[in-house]
Amino acid sequence: MKFDTPATTNPIDQLKVIGKPTDRIDGPLKTTGTAPYAYERNDVAANQAYGYVVGSAIAKGRITSMNLSAARNAPGVLAVVTADSAGTLGKGRNNTAKLLGGPVIEHYHQAVALVVAETFEQARAAAALVQVEYSRGVGSYDLAASLDKATKPEGDDNDDTTVGDFEGAFASAPVKLDARYTTPDQSHAMMEPHASIAAWEGDKLTLWTSNQMIAWSVGDVAKTLVMPKENVRLVSPYIGGGFGGKLFVRTDAILAALGAKAAGRPVKVALTRPQTFNNTTHRPATIQRIRIGADKGGKITAIGHESWSGDLPGGGPETAVMQTRLLYAGANRMTAMRLAVLDLPEGNAMRAPGEAPGLMALEIAMDELAEQLGIDPVELRIINDTQVDPENPERPFSQRQLIECLRIGAKEFGWNKRKAKPGTARDGMWLTGMGVAAAFRNNINMKSGARVRLEPSGRVIVETDMTDIGTGSYTIIAQTAAEMMGVALDQVEVRLGDSAFPAAAGSGGQWGANSATAGVYAACVKLREAVAQKLGFNSADVAFADGQVTSGGRSVALGDAARDGQIVAEDTMEYGDLADKQQQSTFGGHFVEVGVHAATGEIRIRRMLAVCAAGRILNPKSARSQVIGAMTMGAGAALMEELAIDKRFGFFVNHDLAAYEVPVHADIPHQQVIFLDETDPTTSPMKAKGVGELGICGVAAAIANAVYNATGVRVREYPVTLDKLLDKLPEMA
Repeated sequence: MKFDTPATTNPIDQLKVIGKPTDRIDGPLKTTGTAPYAYERNDVAANQAYGYVVGSAIAKGRITSMNLSAARNAPGVLAVVTADSAGTLGKGRNNTAKLLGGPVIEHYHQAVALVVAETFEQARAAAALVQVEYSRGVGSYDLAASLDKATKPEGDDNDDTTVGDFEGAFASAPVKLDARYTTPDQSHAMMEPHASIAAWEGDKLTLWTSNQMIAWSVGDVAKTLVMPKENVRLVSPYIGGGFGGKLFVRTDAILAALGAKAAGRPVKVALTRPQTFNNTTHRPATIQRIRIGADKGGKITAIGHESWSGDLPGGGPETAVMQTRLLYAGANRMTAMRLAVLDLPEGNAMRAPGEAPGLMALEIAMDELAEQLGIDPVELRIINDTQVDPENPERPFSQRQLIECLRIGAKEFGWNKRKAKPGTARDGMWLTGMGVAAAFRNNINMKSGARVRLEPSGRVIVETDMTDIGTGSYTIIAQTAAEMMGVALDQVEVRLGDSAFPAAAGSGGQWGANSATAGVYAACVKLREAVAQKLGFNSADVAFADGQVTSGGRSVALGDAARDGQIVAEDTMEYGDLADKQQQSTFGGHFVEVGVHAATGEIRIRRMLAVCAAGRILNPKSARSQVIGAMTMGAGAALMEELAIDKRFGFFVNHDLAAYEVPVHADIPHQQVIFLDETDPTTSPMKAKGVGELGICGVAAAIANAVYNATGVRVREYPVTLDKLLDKLPEMA
């Protein structure tokens, strides 16, 4: 199905199932421990052996020798795989560094060997016996020290942008802000580590793995192992979190496949927690300069955003300027990104890449500008709203309710009680303050397919390689099929995460919900037509409801259409140029109240509110979960998350969940989420968008702004920790 004209009224608009707060259909499996995660699939292949990854002890250089004798002769060892023994290997399109290193080493903990043994303990013990000698090279590990070597990144999407005369308008602006902000390297720190089980049948490979993007990864496995795509099957029905860290094939999958081939039997591999930090990907650090000029009434006349980040050779930038191109009005504008070569582990996508770190800077800058102008921070954002693309005013937004998000949020949060003068609100020993930030994340539509089966019982089965990373994909896909086919939710079975199923959008970029359900919609349209034809109904005048098919006064049980055998329909939703004609984005307002202890500088979040405008909300219950989870990640980004770099040896020192701090229950107070009533017919027949990444965008800045309002201390270097406040706090009363 081609979606190239705005959606009109369709069966989804009945909202009998779609739009209702619905428990996750996979919830019982997860809460009883029976959902099958990758490493636990003991049922899928007999006689599984265990692989243990040996990571490089240096960040850059070469392996000069490897002594594998002791490891090979250790108890239980079946095989040892290295680059020398693995045969010819390629590199996946989505991988910056090779997943099996040697002799060249590209980053710390790059895999250099896999030891396969009868038990995990034997594999781990033998891995410690692998002796590797290195010649250490000179690496670059410090972004700030590499700015003068940073260059314009490749790719049209990374071009500098200019509208009007930014430099002239900024120079002549009555009110100016010119400030530098930094965000640190961050880790996905998902609960489930990267893990895979590999089994070969002749020249055909099956990988039970933990991966967000099945179709992409089939191609990258095939390219890496130099084998036909049709001989690769990936199965990933349940994923214990990803946040972008499992978008692409990683070492566990490739080494499990190589280990299984070498051992002649299935092999399972899980990365250790330190390896997930240094062997896989992370959100790169940024250094950002923001310049804003405004007239005395608060209208922005010039806005410029520059960002520097780093990655391995051949990698890409953290696109932290993207939201600045679209969020606020201003006739004179510029953005620019520069990329430094760093020899740290690969930088890549983490929840809301670009907008999340970009808004951490931009939304503090807007707060600082508001203070200079003497204008309320909420009002400044409203004054500079735009209903058209600021770089291309002929192109309107399809929907844009930023003002509504801010006004409703301010009223609900009690923003009028905020003390405008920082450091003046107290609650005993606590300095209290409120902060606000706008939220913005672009909407992306991805081609997505599905197969739908109707059984004689009237039961509907949906098959698609879409994944569920804890987001609720199973449930909204079931809701879509139930709405389209007129059956109860418990009459729908959803099968996900198998490359044997039609290729779907996958989970990333907050495109999954709208795109995957649109693919199911397309398949259901075909199934409805097949059912109508089978029953002798006019497909243009047929209703599906309560398990019945009705047309022209005649009603038949849905299952009767399949009494001669299952009816199968398959289709893919593809997109035209609607997103080119109108800018599709999601918007929100984040409001936060904090307390800062006047003596110790301890920061405590007291309450949080997010107001979101993101198209039709398919399942308010799971959508709320997505937003509060994102708000929690935003709290981590604001107050604690930072990968500490050993700048001598090029690795992340705090590479486990003991030293890399993430929010816990005690850090997170009451969280409130409000969804505005919105449908966007330009996005798909579902008229939805996404919320999973919108929820993190702007949160950290709202917290930083609240800390400033509480203390009068402006912190521009994340995370906002108490050591950055202590010597500047107001005198205790």
